[in-house]
Amino acid sequence: MRICVYCASSEHVDRRYHDAAAALGCAIAEAGCTLVYGGGAVGLMGSLANGALAAGGNVIGIIPRFMTEVEWQHPGLANLEVVEDMRERKHRLLTGSDAVVALPGGCGTLEELFEAMTLKRLAIYLKPILLLDVDGFYAPLERFLERTIEQRFMNPQHRALWTRVERVEDVLPTIRATPDWDANARDYAAVR
Repeated sequence: MRICVYCASSEHVDRRYHDAAAALGCAIAEAGCTLVYGGGAVGLMGSLANGALAAGGNVIGIIPRFMTEVEWQHPGLANLEVVEDMRERKHRLLTGSDAVVALPGGCGTLEELFEAMTLKRLAIYLKPILLLDVDGFYAPLERFLERTIEQRFMNPQHRALWTRVERVEDVLPTIRATPDWDANARDYAAVR
């Protein structure tokens, strides 16, 4: 299984976020899955990759060329794919992935997450999307998404676009238990 993980590059976040990222990387590796992430060495990205590498995992980093020019890439990756820009990076992260997991992050993480959710809504991406809700980080976002449904910007079926989990140990069982999204989802992509 190939798991795409979105997460922050900030070093200045609480240690609990780093710990969750490292634990997720380790869990993915120990399950024999491949981790695909943004290729960075710092912040939650670095903690995630370090956790997976320490457990002997297969890690693929996908990073835009400009980030390698300022040496943001993880030096310990055997498989680092350098792409031209952020758009290609997002496309390559999702391509072939069996699931998406969003760790806490800022605008870049949220932008990647929302693109994946949009593609799922349009039946272009059909796999599970999980929000790893470390210490309630994603609870306000989930409330906001519920409001978009209440206000008819999305249909009630769109509640199933994402799944929020609170513990790292729930990530892989939830991925395995979540069926693929309906390939006919375009039939209800538009609000009715």
